[in-house]
Amino acid sequence: MTGRTLVAGVGNVFLGDDAFGVEVVRLLGEQPREDGAEIRDFGIRGVHLAYELLNGCDLFVLIDAAPRGETPGTVSVIDVELPDPASLTSPVIDAHSLTPDSIFALLVSLGGRPGRTLLVACEPADVNAGMGLSDPVAEALPHAVRAVEEILAQAAADELTGETAT
Repeated sequence: MTGRTLVAGVGNVFLGDDAFGVEVVRLLGEQPREDGAEIRDFGIRGVHLAYELLNGCDLFVLIDAAPRGETPGTVSVIDVELPDPASLTSPVIDAHSLTPDSIFALLVSLGGRPGRTLLVACEPADVNAGMGLSDPVAEALPHAVRAVEEILAQAAADELTGETAT
Protein backbone atom coordinates (compact mmCIF):
# COMPACT_ATOMS: atom_id res chain seq x y z
CA MET A 1 0.00 0.00 0.00
CA THR A 2 1.29 3.45 -0.76
CA GLY A 3 -1.23 5.32 1.41
CA ARG A 4 -1.31 5.29 5.18
CA THR A 5 -3.36 2.62 6.95
CA LEU A 6 -4.04 2.95 10.66
CA VAL A 7 -5.58 0.17 12.75
CA ALA A 8 -6.44 1.50 16.20
CA GLY A 9 -7.68 -0.41 19.21
CA VAL A 10 -9.51 1.56 21.88
CA GLY A 11 -11.00 0.70 25.24
CA ASN A 12 -10.52 0.71 28.98
CA VAL A 13 -8.73 -2.37 30.34
CA PHE A 14 -10.30 -1.73 33.76
CA LEU A 15 -13.87 -2.14 32.45
CA GLY A 16 -14.04 -5.81 31.45
CA ASP A 17 -15.12 -6.25 27.82
CA ASP A 18 -14.35 -2.62 27.02
CA ALA A 19 -10.74 -3.85 26.62
CA PHE A 20 -11.71 -5.72 23.44
CA GLY A 21 -10.02 -3.28 21.01
CA VAL A 22 -6.85 -3.20 23.08
CA GLU A 23 -6.68 -7.01 23.10
CA VAL A 24 -7.24 -7.30 19.34
CA VAL A 25 -4.39 -4.92 18.50
CA ARG A 26 -2.16 -6.76 20.97
CA LEU A 27 -2.82 -9.98 19.05
CA LEU A 28 -2.34 -8.25 15.68
CA GLY A 29 0.93 -6.78 16.91
CA GLU A 30 2.30 -10.26 17.60
CA GLN A 31 2.19 -11.08 13.89
CA PRO A 32 4.73 -9.77 11.36
CA ARG A 33 3.42 -6.95 9.15
CA GLU A 34 4.31 -6.78 5.48
CA ASP A 35 1.45 -4.54 4.38
CA GLY A 36 2.75 -1.36 6.04
CA ALA A 37 -0.30 -0.96 8.25
CA GLU A 38 0.26 0.80 11.57
CA ILE A 39 -1.28 -1.22 14.41
CA ARG A 40 -1.66 0.92 17.55
CA ASP A 41 -3.23 0.68 20.98
CA PHE A 42 -4.87 4.00 21.89
CA GLY A 43 -6.59 2.65 25.00
CA ILE A 44 -8.66 5.47 26.49
CA ARG A 45 -6.78 8.18 24.56
CA GLY A 46 -9.54 8.97 22.05
CA VAL A 47 -8.54 12.62 21.80
CA HIS A 48 -4.97 11.56 20.97
CA LEU A 49 -6.39 9.23 18.28
CA ALA A 50 -8.41 12.07 16.73
CA TYR A 51 -5.28 14.24 16.56
CA GLU A 52 -3.28 11.33 15.10
CA LEU A 53 -5.86 11.02 12.32
CA LEU A 54 -5.31 14.66 11.40
CA ASN A 55 -1.99 13.45 9.90
CA GLY A 56 -4.03 11.82 7.13
CA CYS A 57 -5.05 8.26 6.51
CA ASP A 58 -6.31 6.39 3.44
CA LEU A 59 -7.78 3.51 5.47
CA PHE A 60 -8.71 3.73 9.13
CA VAL A 61 -9.88 0.66 11.07
CA LEU A 62 -11.15 1.30 14.59
CA ILE A 63 -11.56 -1.72 16.89
CA ASP A 64 -13.81 -1.36 19.91
CA ALA A 65 -16.45 -2.99 22.08
CA ALA A 66 -19.72 -1.46 20.95
CA PRO A 67 -23.18 -2.38 22.21
CA ARG A 68 -25.44 -2.84 19.19
CA GLY A 69 -28.10 -5.15 20.62
CA GLU A 70 -26.45 -8.34 19.36
CA THR A 71 -25.52 -11.51 21.22
CA PRO A 72 -22.39 -10.90 23.36
CA GLY A 73 -19.28 -11.81 21.38
CA THR A 74 -20.82 -10.93 17.99
CA VAL A 75 -18.19 -9.27 15.77
CA SER A 76 -19.41 -6.79 13.16
CA VAL A 77 -17.55 -4.83 10.50
CA ILE A 78 -19.26 -1.52 9.85
CA ASP A 79 -18.54 1.09 7.17
CA VAL A 80 -18.56 4.39 9.03
CA GLU A 81 -20.05 7.55 7.58
CA LEU A 82 -18.38 10.47 9.28
CA PRO A 83 -20.76 13.20 10.42
CA ASP A 84 -21.04 16.51 8.64
CA PRO A 85 -19.36 19.10 10.90
CA ALA A 86 -22.40 21.37 10.44
CA SER A 87 -24.63 18.69 11.98
CA LEU A 88 -22.78 18.64 15.31
CA THR A 89 -25.14 20.17 17.86
CA SER A 90 -23.76 19.02 21.22
CA PRO A 91 -20.36 19.52 22.83
CA VAL A 92 -17.80 17.49 20.89
CA ILE A 93 -15.85 16.17 23.87
CA ASP A 94 -17.42 14.46 26.85
CA ALA A 95 -14.57 13.01 28.91
CA HIS A 96 -16.97 10.58 30.59
CA SER A 97 -18.10 8.96 27.36
CA LEU A 98 -15.57 9.03 24.54
CA THR A 99 -17.33 6.59 22.21
CA PRO A 100 -16.40 5.94 18.57
CA ASP A 101 -19.12 8.42 17.55
CA SER A 102 -17.59 11.14 19.72
CA ILE A 103 -14.09 10.38 18.40
CA PHE A 104 -15.40 10.78 14.83
CA ALA A 105 -17.27 13.98 15.79
CA LEU A 106 -14.11 15.44 17.33
CA LEU A 107 -12.11 14.48 14.26
CA VAL A 108 -14.43 16.18 11.76
CA SER A 109 -14.81 19.23 14.02
CA LEU A 110 -11.02 19.60 13.77
CA GLY A 111 -11.18 19.32 9.97
CA GLY A 112 -10.00 15.71 9.69
CA ARG A 113 -11.42 13.24 7.19
CA PRO A 114 -9.68 9.89 6.82
CA GLY A 115 -10.34 7.90 3.68
CA ARG A 116 -12.34 4.72 4.14
CA THR A 117 -13.27 4.26 7.79
CA LEU A 118 -14.33 0.92 9.25
CA LEU A 119 -15.36 -0.11 12.74
CA VAL A 120 -14.67 -3.67 13.86
CA ALA A 121 -17.05 -3.90 16.79
CA CYS A 122 -17.74 -6.62 19.33
CA GLU A 123 -20.92 -6.83 21.38
CA PRO A 124 -19.82 -6.71 25.03
CA ALA A 125 -21.30 -8.88 27.76
CA ASP A 126 -19.92 -6.97 30.76
CA VAL A 127 -18.35 -3.51 30.95
CA ASN A 128 -18.43 -3.20 34.73
CA ALA A 129 -15.29 -2.46 36.73
CA GLY A 130 -12.87 -5.36 36.58
CA MET A 131 -10.09 -6.70 34.42
CA GLY A 132 -10.41 -9.50 31.87
CA LEU A 133 -12.79 -10.23 29.04
CA SER A 134 -15.95 -12.27 29.45
CA ASP A 135 -15.91 -15.71 27.84
CA PRO A 136 -17.99 -14.77 24.75
CA VAL A 137 -15.85 -11.68 24.05
CA ALA A 138 -12.57 -13.58 24.61
CA GLU A 139 -13.81 -16.24 22.16
CA ALA A 140 -14.50 -13.47 19.62
CA LEU A 141 -10.87 -12.28 19.56
CA PRO A 142 -9.68 -14.62 16.76
CA HIS A 143 -12.72 -13.66 14.65
CA ALA A 144 -11.89 -9.97 15.01
CA VAL A 145 -8.21 -10.56 14.22
CA ARG A 146 -9.25 -12.48 11.09
CA ALA A 147 -11.67 -9.69 10.08
CA VAL A 148 -8.91 -7.06 10.35
CA GLU A 149 -6.45 -9.26 8.45
CA GLU A 150 -9.05 -9.71 5.67
CA ILE A 151 -9.65 -5.94 5.52
CA LEU A 152 -5.90 -5.29 5.22
CA ALA A 153 -5.43 -8.05 2.62
CA GLN A 154 -8.30 -6.66 0.51
CA ALA A 155 -6.89 -3.13 0.79
CA ALA A 156 -3.46 -4.38 -0.34
CA ALA A 157 -5.01 -6.27 -3.26
CA ASP A 158 -7.05 -3.20 -4.26
CA GLU A 159 -3.88 -1.11 -4.14
CA LEU A 160 -2.11 -3.53 -6.49
CA THR A 161 -4.96 -3.56 -8.99
CA GLY A 162 -5.65 0.17 -8.69
CA GLU A 163 -9.21 -0.38 -7.43
CA THR A 164 -10.86 1.70 -4.79
CA ALA A 165 -12.63 0.11 -1.85
CA THR A 166 -16.36 0.63 -1.72
